[in-house]
Amino acid sequence: MTSIYINDYAVMSRLGMNREETLLSLKSLEPPRPDTPFKLNDGTQTKLAALPSELPESAQGRTRTNRIASTLLEHLAPSIEQLKASVPAERIAVIVGTSTTGIEEALGTLKNRLTDGSWPEDYKFADQELGDLADHISQEIGAEGPSYTVSTACTSATKAMISAMRLIRTGMADAVICGGVDSLSALTVNGFHALSSVSADQCSPYGATRDGINIGEGGGLFILSKTPSEWKLLGGAETSDAYHISSPDPEGTQAERAVRTALGEAGLSPENIDFIHMHGTGTELNDLAEGQVVMRIFGPEKPAMSTKGMTGHTLGAAGAIQLAINLLAMKNGFYPPHIYDGNRDPELAGIRLTAPQEAATSRLETSLCASYAFGGSNAVIVIGRE
Repeated sequence: MTSIYINDYAVMSRLGMNREETLLSLKSLEPPRPDTPFKLNDGTQTKLAALPSELPESAQGRTRTNRIASTLLEHLAPSIEQLKASVPAERIAVIVGTSTTGIEEALGTLKNRLTDGSWPEDYKFADQELGDLADHISQEIGAEGPSYTVSTACTSATKAMISAMRLIRTGMADAVICGGVDSLSALTVNGFHALSSVSADQCSPYGATRDGINIGEGGGLFILSKTPSEWKLLGGAETSDAYHISSPDPEGTQAERAVRTALGEAGLSPENIDFIHMHGTGTELNDLAEGQVVMRIFGPEKPAMSTKGMTGHTLGAAGAIQLAINLLAMKNGFYPPHIYDGNRDPELAGIRLTAPQEAATSRLETSLCASYAFGGSNAVIVIGRE
């Protein structure tokens, strides 16, 4: 099977505005946590994981989602220019995941429409279309290959990465800019609250008193190609529970199948994986279902973590941020920390959760990222060193 490499990547989240800041936060004894208060429509509160600083003035785009993407592209600019010098524009594809696009900006224009009876003169419906993010990235870098957005809630970015792998392997593209970006929106936060899925305080993945998620924002973008580099995408798999519109299959049957299929494509056994980056939302049902899968496949000794206690749940960008965190950890020889309130759910006590500043016991060669979403969508990626 054609080898797919990660030639470069960029990341932004509550942990930092770039790779360097993210690494410092990950290695801190007390990493940043979701800490921005947000008043919900019913008067109660939650906390959000907002980006730690304003976007640079150079960021382009009509929506915050697109400006986050533009900032990530700025970090990748030298590598993208090098890519364009060797790969024709029509052979460069853009496949990205998102869930919010420009919906926050649309809320203001809709309010104007309801109040004044007219849309603002600068309003463009396309700003809130799901395909807008991919279109924006393609236009900004001059890519002319296949371009589309994946929007499957919390698996969006991971599925975009797997789709990018397929485009290269089938010869439809020579290189792909892929990953995921999402920005904060009152609609999204209140929507999750309506489903009783939002934490009243800071989320606590795998904690005994966990009560929901903290919504976050950010993104990760990657350059994939067949050009050898330090990091390789070894395998990826997608399955569907077909169980419930929002609740996971409590047995995790199809989630387990996704993990085992990804391992099979990578040619690895569970023993070959150095650590597991779990989805770990901090909701009761999702953590319980995923925890059972981890125990069945990997057992109690494998280092595992969810980083949503730091980044919040970035929805369509979650898988991309997870993957970038894995790359930083593997490069620097430590395990990403599992941050929660420290009060472990006894039903999940067997899982070996990592601690802050925990150094790896040996060179990290492989890791696994898992993403699970509404509608029973499951997506898993395995990465390794060349």
